[in-house]
Amino acid sequence: MMEELLPESVVAVESHGDDAAEDAILYPEELAVLTRAVGKRRREFTTVRVCARRAMEKLGVVPGPVLPGERGAPQWPTGVIGSMTHCEGYGAAALARATDLASLGIDAEPHLALPDDVLDAVALPSESGRQDRLRARAPGVHWDRLLFSAKESVYKAWFPLTGKWLDFSEADIDISLDPTPATDSLSGSPRLTGGFHARLLVPGPVVDGVRVQAFDGRWTVQRGLVATAVTVPNTRSGPGPGSDD
Repeated sequence: MMEELLPESVVAVESHGDDAAEDAILYPEELAVLTRAVGKRRREFTTVRVCARRAMEKLGVVPGPVLPGERGAPQWPTGVIGSMTHCEGYGAAALARATDLASLGIDAEPHLALPDDVLDAVALPSESGRQDRLRARAPGVHWDRLLFSAKESVYKAWFPLTGKWLDFSEADIDISLDPTPATDSLSGSPRLTGGFHARLLVPGPVVDGVRVQAFDGRWTVQRGLVATAVTVPNTRSGPGPGSDD
């Protein structure tokens, strides 16, 4: 599910359920992080690290501990960029070489409506108007949850490049719906997919000497989940869409 949202240069590994955590062995440094963690937190922590180590192997990188750094952002081996996500019954990790991408962010959420009043805290007025139009086109999608997930992916791609917090109000996200439904690889049933464009409302990160003022991503809704992914390309070949000299 996650891999289809990302370019070929990215390796993504996911787990449905907590099976990956049952027999997993954590590094001592990782166990030290879990000293006071409850069972649910331990399972989620372990599941995504199992995914991360499998992704490292697929990428040709020697697996090692993945420790949380500032604001919980995962610390990757030198030369690797990546992102992880987990929610009830699902975990995933996506990795790429820093020579291929500047940053990436992934997020997965249950395909359920956001709790009351959360959308008001997440959405800008411009985004709320777009939500109404999206609901009219595809009422079966929880667009509020999708917007939340997209903002989470944007933040996860933003933070490694800046080391700064990005508030929900500091990125304006325009979500688009693909005109033709895709087909679920397991069930064969149609599923909705699309893209999104995140315009940064604060000075964006500088990548290879170019200030980037927008991120682009993809989304899918399937198997009871909303999944989003953002990739930030390197800009050595010159500024691309959404960048600012």
